[in-house]
Amino acid sequence: MKNKKVLFLTHAAMIAAIYVVLTVVFQAISFGEIQVRIAEALTVLPAFTPAAIPGLFIGCIIGNIFGGSILPDIIFGSLATLIGACFTYLLRKQSKYLAPLPPIISNTIIVPLVLRYAYGFNLPIAFMMLTVGIGEVISCGILGMILYSGLEKHKNKIFKI
Repeated sequence: MKNKKVLFLTHAAMIAAIYVVLTVVFQAISFGEIQVRIAEALTVLPAFTPAAIPGLFIGCIIGNIFGGSILPDIIFGSLATLIGACFTYLLRKQSKYLAPLPPIISNTIIVPLVLRYAYGFNLPIAFMMLTVGIGEVISCGILGMILYSGLEKHKNKIFKI
């Protein structure tokens, strides 16, 4: 029993660390009204392990802090990732093609509101939903599904908890 808890925490910590590294390395395209956060490709991981849920949430918080985000963005941007991760986990037994949809939807709705009301970006919210949504489709829908396909073959070895 204790080994399962340690393995869960280890998986969550590794996912958080990878999320932070990807956010910081690709910082130039990870923030703003037009963004493609490469780290969001990891949001398909809750389809494989529940450890990805806290890992993604904590990784997003830390990535936002290191990226220089303000407090409302740290809170609500990270909550968007948490919501997406939770729903991806809930949909894990459905079609694999549903895995990227929750983070795409939650970030497309929440992040533009943060950009408008926290940062004061004066672009139409619908336009920012479009630009953030396109970025999420690229990171979650395309890169995430590439990651999903690569991990699917080895999931029993990698995510055995």
